[in-house]
Amino acid sequence: MPLLEETALPQEHPPTVPVVIIGNGPSGICLSYLLSGYKPYLDTTAVHPNPILYRKLQETKHLPITEQDLEYLSEGLEGRSRNPVAVLFDTLLHPNADFGYEFPPVLQWRRDKQQHIPHLVLGRATPGGAWHAMEGSMLTISLGIWMELPGVNYRDLTNGKRRDVTSDRATPEEISSYYRNFVKLKGLQKNFVDNTYVTSVQKLCRGHEGEGLENGHTDQGDGGVGNGGNGGFEGNGVECLNSGGGGALWEVRGYQQVQNDTHVPFSLFAENVVLATGASDSPVRLGVEGEDLPFVFHSISDLGLAISRRKLDMNSDPVLIVGAGLSAADAVLCACNSNIRVLHVFRKSVDDPDLIFKQLPKTLYPEYHKVYNMMCSQTYTNVAPSSASNRPQAVSIASSVCAKMCPKPQLATGNMVGNASVGQFPDYTSFPEHCVVSFQSDMKCLLQGNNSLKAFKISMALVLIGTNPNLFFLKGQGQYLGQDPTKPVSCKQNPIDIHPYTFECTKEPGLFAMGPLVGDNFVRFLKGGALGIASCLLKRLKKKGKLISNGGNNFI
Repeated sequence: MPLLEETALPQEHPPTVPVVIIGNGPSGICLSYLLSGYKPYLDTTAVHPNPILYRKLQETKHLPITEQDLEYLSEGLEGRSRNPVAVLFDTLLHPNADFGYEFPPVLQWRRDKQQHIPHLVLGRATPGGAWHAMEGSMLTISLGIWMELPGVNYRDLTNGKRRDVTSDRATPEEISSYYRNFVKLKGLQKNFVDNTYVTSVQKLCRGHEGEGLENGHTDQGDGGVGNGGNGGFEGNGVECLNSGGGGALWEVRGYQQVQNDTHVPFSLFAENVVLATGASDSPVRLGVEGEDLPFVFHSISDLGLAISRRKLDMNSDPVLIVGAGLSAADAVLCACNSNIRVLHVFRKSVDDPDLIFKQLPKTLYPEYHKVYNMMCSQTYTNVAPSSASNRPQAVSIASSVCAKMCPKPQLATGNMVGNASVGQFPDYTSFPEHCVVSFQSDMKCLLQGNNSLKAFKISMALVLIGTNPNLFFLKGQGQYLGQDPTKPVSCKQNPIDIHPYTFECTKEPGLFAMGPLVGDNFVRFLKGGALGIASCLLKRLKKKGKLISNGGNNFI
């Protein structure tokens, strides 16, 4: 579906889209599915294992879940998401999954084309979002069936393949293919605009004298324009342009990349905007000296590229990997499997209960537990004498370097874990409770731990300590939307503050957020955002008498 060029927009009567979704990953795809008239009903042949929830579902079984009271249904449920609707939708799709069961969903899906809400899904690539950029040979953390979206069985599209009796995990390539096929199978293509980059999202307002449209976010503060919902005059003499239904309009600007790398600008008006951009846009940085040197990277793909181009081999200086999460573990596995020496640095103790490895069953994730065993047993202070020739040699440094850059660490334990044995990868060394002080132009890195400073010669560094969303297209990069508006939005530390049952931003009516932006980092739970948003929009439009649609996006 082509977007209108910015210059082609009529000035007095611009096209208005009821909903614009920014991001075409699993969040955006799932929401598009629910906005396209697909409705979840209780399957009358199914029995939910939670008797209280099942009794509630029975009370209004003639109504789709989107028309029911989500707060009432969510009450008392517990799960691994902070958002109650996410827990509700997950237990309807995967009952008792946290107890190791694989019960079928208790929902059946029916399509009502007369309840289609016209919408656009804007994405930088084909449907699937960040999954297209991930390494194809790795396995997902979640089980394949947890990556599926409502209405299309994951195993049906992957021919039911299983790697062994204990694992049903998938490769990113399989998952991205599943998402592309989902959009086609459900007839959602008309809603998706690929290769699209959003550069500005702002609320539309006009001044008293009619001097044109202005950014609705005024100098009154970070809260935007008043309550954003009445289209009336605000305290500073600014009037919100509205769609005739009582809500302020949003202007979405950007460009679409077409053939020959041509950028075609566009501008759209929207009654509602949904942020579904995920969390992988901007890698978290250490903020230390030398982090911008050319041998310091922030993506595991750079390691794979160096290996494929034979810039690294078993005779190279070690690769420094910083971080104690799954991306860092993937990098460790990638390097060790290519016989490349590794120095693995992380701030936490190996006994820290918050380490992700402690939350993963060993039978499902043997490769990550292998890395964790090495983190515990093959520490710098604990390398076996027989491995002395492979032990990284610290370079002498001056003691005057400031040691205040990191808090005083505790001694690493170096305990053995499970059946781990030293030497699984003899060229791997871990540095628990260490941090990077600086990178030097002569390819050295300075580490601090146990009140001592150590310098090592390295071939490259990978800083893999997480990613943050990039909301540059919003005022102040969207910081005012966070639970703590004094800090940048972070998926873990400072998610966007939303209404728990509608996913509407508390600071901006008409602006919604879902997925990692609100703390749901797993596909299994981000689908709850789609349920909450679709339920909210369907009820609002039905109340205004604007719900009936022919199923087409005739605003284009």
